[in-house]
Amino acid sequence: MSPQLPNTSQLILQTKGLAKSFLGLQALQDFSIVVDANEILGLIGPNGAGKTTCFNLLTGFLVPTGGKIYFRGEDITGWPPAQIARLGLARTFQNIRVFNSISVLENVMVAAQLRTQFSLGELFLSTPGFRYKEAEVTSRAHSLLDLLGLSEYANRTAASLPYAHQRRLEIARALATEPHLLLLDEPAAGMNPAESDSLHQLILALRARFQLTILLVEHDMRLVMNLCERIIVLNYGKIIAEGRPEAVRAAPQVIAAYLGEGPSQIEVNRA
Repeated sequence: MSPQLPNTSQLILQTKGLAKSFLGLQALQDFSIVVDANEILGLIGPNGAGKTTCFNLLTGFLVPTGGKIYFRGEDITGWPPAQIARLGLARTFQNIRVFNSISVLENVMVAAQLRTQFSLGELFLSTPGFRYKEAEVTSRAHSLLDLLGLSEYANRTAASLPYAHQRRLEIARALATEPHLLLLDEPAAGMNPAESDSLHQLILALRARFQLTILLVEHDMRLVMNLCERIIVLNYGKIIAEGRPEAVRAAPQVIAAYLGEGPSQIEVNRA
């Protein structure tokens, strides 16, 4: 039996006619979606469909050539990434972007600084107030590493972590910014089935613990179909299907454009 969508009418994200072109190439066009608070929404499509372009627009790494983005009631169209992050929108990246030369703990602490305010005077004089704030940041970072199963690696350099653990470190770093909406860009890339199953349970646990809304880009169809409550399918920068996993996996246009196989072959294991 399929789970019910979260019982909420609180709109957290909306896009209207969002578009992006590069030298005449339309990477995304008329991208209009609504996302409810506490929802896990999947965004899928073949390579080059516009998924990462969408993430880059939502997080301020790209400026749209058309349309609007509304997040938590604010028009954030064209805002810089840091300002968007402060409002509560965080992301991971398709290609892992950790600070390789510093420790796992320091990676998370750097992100946590977004929510910590102190003056240059406090920093240079190492005032009691600064030391208290620094201790809070350190404690929060340790808590996130424990939650993500990374505590034993806290003092190791990020570059020394196994690939799947680097993916978890990216999630921990995103959580350190205290987001309301978390964008996960191919978090299961390079993972084996057991690691993907563990990631599935982790995402559900994080959603429940932090009351997160999650937008997921992923090529692991088993993960997407079993985790997401709703799925949007992109092809050539356009939305070609939207709905519950059971409906999306059976849509002829989705099978033709992306899945490349009959719906009975897409594994779905819902409790």
